[in-house]
Amino acid sequence: MQLSLTDLIGILGVFVIIVAYMLLQLEKMEAKDLSFSVLNTLGALLIIISLLYDWNLASFLMESIWMLISVYGILKYYKLKNREENAAKNDGKED
Repeated sequence: MQLSLTDLIGILGVFVIIVAYMLLQLEKMEAKDLSFSVLNTLGALLIIISLLYDWNLASFLMESIWMLISVYGILKYYKLKNREENAAKNDGKED
């Protein structure tokens, strides 16, 4: 069995998602960490790329939803960070 470049891209995506989950379970990373969402987004994107060359609708739907949820996590992280920075700025001001 010979693997194509797109197969290798998909396998790399699977590996990235599994590493993120393993780090979560080993408590080396938290689900709210930016790195967790970034790894999941990257992994899902790589799998989606491979699916564009070897189509599977069910897998495409699952990875697309996985990626959207992970992008939501990234946006949530930056929104919270922005809110905390604004709160810190406002704490230093007098009324």
